[in-house]
Amino acid sequence: MSDPADLTIAAAGAKLRSGELSSVDLTEAVLERARMSESHLHAYLTLDQTGAREKATAADAALAAGDDRGPLHGIPIALKDNMCTKGIETTASSQILAGWIPPYDATVVSRLQAAGSVLVGKTNLDEFAMGSSTENSAYGATRNPWNTDTVPGGSSGGSAAAVATGSALAALGSDTGGSIRQPAALCGVVGVKPTYGLVSRYGLIAFASSLDQIGPFTRSVEDSAVLLEAIAGHDIHDATSIRGEIPNFRGSLHHGVAGLKIGVIKELSGPEIDPEVRTSVSKMHDALADAGAEVTEVSLPSCEYGLSAYYLIAPAECSANLARFDGVRFGLRSEGATTEEMMAATRAEGFGPEVIRRILLGTYALSAGYYDAFYGQAQRVRTLIRQQFAAAYEGVDVLVAPTSPTTAFEIGAKTDDPIAMYYADVCTIPINLTGDPGASIPIGLDSADLPIGYQVMAPSLGEERMFQVAQAVEDIANFTARAPLATSEVVSP
Repeated sequence: MSDPADLTIAAAGAKLRSGELSSVDLTEAVLERARMSESHLHAYLTLDQTGAREKATAADAALAAGDDRGPLHGIPIALKDNMCTKGIETTASSQILAGWIPPYDATVVSRLQAAGSVLVGKTNLDEFAMGSSTENSAYGATRNPWNTDTVPGGSSGGSAAAVATGSALAALGSDTGGSIRQPAALCGVVGVKPTYGLVSRYGLIAFASSLDQIGPFTRSVEDSAVLLEAIAGHDIHDATSIRGEIPNFRGSLHHGVAGLKIGVIKELSGPEIDPEVRTSVSKMHDALADAGAEVTEVSLPSCEYGLSAYYLIAPAECSANLARFDGVRFGLRSEGATTEEMMAATRAEGFGPEVIRRILLGTYALSAGYYDAFYGQAQRVRTLIRQQFAAAYEGVDVLVAPTSPTTAFEIGAKTDDPIAMYYADVCTIPINLTGDPGASIPIGLDSADLPIGYQVMAPSLGEERMFQVAQAVEDIANFTARAPLATSEVVSP
C-alpha cells in the first residue's frame, strides 16, 4: 500500500471501513511525515502527538463497535492556530498570546470532534492572520514544500503547507482577504472560503469580524465538500451564522458544466497577472468551454477599488478587535508604573510590526474628522462591489479568475514593501467584501515547478454550484503533481 499520508479523505475513509487501514496507522503515517518535514517547513506551532494517538485509538474502537460518525471519522486534521482549542495552546502566532490555553473549543473544533476526526496540531500563520506569506509569525516563517526558498502564502500558510506535504490529510484555515485561497494556490491544494456566516466564527480569534470566515484545505474538491458539510451550520454562539439546513455539497460534484454560464472577470485578467498564470488560467477557460459551458467576459470595474477598500475596512475592524489584548485579562503582561503604561508596554512588546501597522491604519481611519472620508467611503465602495457582483450573477452562474496574480515568491522578497505584499490578495479580496463563496483549485505548474491556482466564485449560498464547477476544473486539470517534500525522497533530518 502507498504511504497513507498521501491519501485523500475519501480514499482513507474507504480503507478505514474495509479494515485495510486503521486510524492509528493513518495518524502515525501523518506524524511521521511531520517528523520528516517540519525542520524544513515549520508548518506547525503545536504538534499534539499524544492527543492525536489517543483520538485515533478511540476512533478505531468506535468504528469497531459500529459507531461510524461519518466521512471524517478517524481522519487526521490540522487547525490554524487562531482557533481556540481547550487545553491546547492557542497563540494566533503572536507573542502577546504566548502560553495562552483556552478554556473552551471553537465551534468548528467541537464539530470536528463530533465527526470523529483526529486533531493533529495547530498550524503557523501570519500574526493574527495579518499577512499574505506567513512570514509575519512571531515564531518564524513557514516555507513552501514545493520550494523551501519560497513562501507558502498567507495568512493560513501553515495549514496549506501541512496538507501539501502530507502532515495532515486536511486542515482548517480562516479567510479574511484571501487567507485560505491564496495559500492553497501557492501550495497546490484545494482551498474554500464559504459564504460569510455559513461556518460559525465562535472561538476564532477575530481579525476583521465582517470579513473573517473559516474554511477547509484539502487535496481534492470532494474532500473540501465533505469537510465543509461537517463544520457548516447555525450556531447560537455566533449571531452572524446563517440559519437553515446545510445542502449536500457532494451531490452536485459530478454534474459537469454543460449549459452553465461562466463569467471571466475582465479586471482580474490583465497584464498585472503574471504571464504564466494568465496563460494557464486562459487555457482552463477554453477547456471549460469545450466541456459545454458558455464562457463570457464580465466587467466588474469596482474590483479595481477592492484592495483600497479592504485595507481601510479590515484595519479599522482589527483596531477594535485587538483592543482586548491589553495585558489585563490574558496573555502577555509587561511592566509599567501605571495601568496605562503597562498596557502600552504590553502592546508594544506583544504585537509585531505588521499588526501595529494595521492597528495604526485602522485607528486613524476611525478617528474623528476622518471617519467619513476613509472608513465611510470604503464601506460605500464595498456596497458598490456587492451590487456589481450581484448584477453579474444575474447573467452567469459562477465567476472565475486567477486565485493569485503570481505563483509563490521568494521568502523576504516583499517584506520591505507592504503595498507589494498587499497586492498578493488582489484577486481574492473582492468576495470577502461581498461575503460570497469561492474556491481555489490547482491547475498546473509554472516553469519553476510552482503551482498555479484557479478561482471559482459563486453568489451567496451558492456553494453547490461552486463545487460543481470546481470539480469540473479539477477533472480537466488532472493535477497529480506532488510537492517534493511530500515524496518518499525526503531525507529525515
